[in-house]
Amino acid sequence: MGFWKSFFSSSDTASTQTQFEADAIGAASSRTGSSSRIFFSTDREIDLYELEDLCDAVGWSRRPMRKVKKAIEHSFLVASMWQQRGNSSRLIGFARATSDHAFNATIWDVVVHPEFQSKGLGKALMRYVIKQLRSDDISNITLFADPQVVNFYRRMGFMSDPEGIKGMFWYPD
Repeated sequence: MGFWKSFFSSSDTASTQTQFEADAIGAASSRTGSSSRIFFSTDREIDLYELEDLCDAVGWSRRPMRKVKKAIEHSFLVASMWQQRGNSSRLIGFARATSDHAFNATIWDVVVHPEFQSKGLGKALMRYVIKQLRSDDISNITLFADPQVVNFYRRMGFMSDPEGIKGMFWYPD
């Protein structure tokens, strides 16, 4: 698995990601007004209705709340991005990952509110997720992407079919 080793072998990864996140947040703050700040969390409670509103804002199909709750509860990592204004905070980004807790993780449900897209925050959220997974010594990170966002992930270093690996799917009839 040379691809994965080269993708995650940089010893400078954590400091680069932290710097990128700081730069992205700084750039977004200057565009959204200095009275707000953006922060990431892996331990903050996710309000399912607030997550549903975020998914609605990007045009995702609604999913049953009980299943979304179960998916979050059974995820290895749940990352959220928040806009803080005064005493109130607003969910503006979300991603989660499932894992075997040893080698592999798959990132799911990456979403950034449209007001915050094209400001580097989606990239910062992904780098935050990768950093968290790498801190748990996960070395193989995969994801599934809709066709319209494949180039976003390619620019982050993800590849389709590395080393000839082919994803396969089984669906009920």
